[in-house]
Amino acid sequence: MADTSIKEVARLAGVSIATVSRCINKPEKVTEQTRLKVASAIENTGYTPNLLAQRFRSGKTNQILVAVPSIGDPFFTKVMRGVRSAANALDYAIVIRETRQSMMSADEINATLESKQADGLVLLNNMTFVARQLDGANHPHLQPPAVQIDNAAAAREMTEYLIGQGHRHIGMICGRKKPSFAERERGFRKTMQEARLKINNSWIFDSENSLDGARSAARRILACGNRPTAMFCVSDELAIGCMHEFQLAGLSVPDDISVVGFDDIRYAEVTNPPLTTVRQPAEEMGARIVEKLCAAIRDEKSGEPETQIVSHQLVTRKSVALLNA
Repeated sequence: MADTSIKEVARLAGVSIATVSRCINKPEKVTEQTRLKVASAIENTGYTPNLLAQRFRSGKTNQILVAVPSIGDPFFTKVMRGVRSAANALDYAIVIRETRQSMMSADEINATLESKQADGLVLLNNMTFVARQLDGANHPHLQPPAVQIDNAAAAREMTEYLIGQGHRHIGMICGRKKPSFAERERGFRKTMQEARLKINNSWIFDSENSLDGARSAARRILACGNRPTAMFCVSDELAIGCMHEFQLAGLSVPDDISVVGFDDIRYAEVTNPPLTTVRQPAEEMGARIVEKLCAAIRDEKSGEPETQIVSHQLVTRKSVALLNA
């Protein structure tokens, strides 16, 4: 049964309830004269459309939930520029949820979609998106479709670069809770093995992706009886924290130890020394993931759930020393 208030608006405006609804939801399909009559009736009655009820009737919210590990993370700041641009172009509003490095479970994702809080979700922790209820909500290894670089291939390229610069003793600061970081570690390990170089596990640190996590790992490296000639950090934030701690201890980067990062955040070019890193097209990735999500919401072919791989770029700067091989 229609709401009494909308009936009153229709009576005062001298139009049908359907016309009032059209004026509210699709004003471009109504003549200006009719819109003015309905607007006047709405003002006189104080009628406020029940947007929540409209959402439940239509099954759409025109909202996307974006789960961000950390709002202050400079890499995700760039991704969010692309997310906002694409969402605005496609007429979707964004609701942001900070997850503090954790990942939404399949149960949480299903509950969000079932309760019609959003039409779909973008999960920036692993650059995935979800448009419909997930099957097998309790499956621990569910991996929705994604927009990402080939993390293992990018890590291989960086490791090969370090080896090419004469480095044979390479450590790593990684983060195994995050799928992309785990892929980077796998790429590093495989490349070292193929080059027949020993991996010293006492130089491999599983760290929280933060400056504090990096500095803690760097202090443990400094406490070693021997240390690597280069450190591969799976994010620029880790690399910057690592370099800072080495320099506080009186070491020169790269003369005493080389450091490389990953992401090419806005600070990478202005660190001392400028940081060698892997560039991800963050803004493009943010835009593409929203475009694919919205296409999946609309059931278009372009919304099919395959993972899309975008290109990366090795950016060489001044944080790696050339050693005698």
